[in-house]
Amino acid sequence: MTAAPPPRAASGAGRMAVGLVWALVLVLMWLWGKEVTAGQGGLSAPTTGDVAAVGRPRGVPLPPPREPVGPSRPQRLDMPSLGIGAPVVERGLEASGAVEAPPYETPGTVGWYAAGTAPGARGTALLVGHADTETRPAVFHRLSTARPGAVVRVGRADGTVAEFTVEDVRVFSRHAFDAHRVYGPRDAARAELRLITCGGTFDRRTATYTANVVVSAYLTAVR
Repeated sequence: MTAAPPPRAASGAGRMAVGLVWALVLVLMWLWGKEVTAGQGGLSAPTTGDVAAVGRPRGVPLPPPREPVGPSRPQRLDMPSLGIGAPVVERGLEASGAVEAPPYETPGTVGWYAAGTAPGARGTALLVGHADTETRPAVFHRLSTARPGAVVRVGRADGTVAEFTVEDVRVFSRHAFDAHRVYGPRDAARAELRLITCGGTFDRRTATYTANVVVSAYLTAVR
């Protein structure tokens, strides 16, 4: 972008007119930015762009999987690369059949589908969280910026910490949501993890996002 020349000095009414014009330009730019980047609560969230969520790039080395362990209730989720540290609460299913997210009153919590697999056990454990609220970012606000190789730690009720490695990050349109690909295991012998939140763009007419961000990870260590 070519830089504009510095404005000439003005005096009296001329200086006031220039000031008013620039004030109007700044207001219009601010309003335009609000319209373009607004999410559920007028927030510019990373999850509002599909380009951030892509499959695993070729050539990224990942550690070998670890044998699954026995089931134990998850209590805490930590993802240092994204600054996520949150308690985990048990959730069920919504009327639509989707995994129930935590209440909006507790946007800093992560929901675990308690009728399914426990993190660390054989199968696919499902953890869901909000991207934002009407006023602020929520626990999975930056989830779409996760990258293959990132570490996800789940503290369990038995005192162990199940450590997962991110395999890939994908966006699934709500109109083409594939439950088998999202919820099903990649390898039936592994302990796998799915972190799920809203993605795509925010549809103000329906008050919903147009897609879901899905981070897939697998067990690589137990500490």
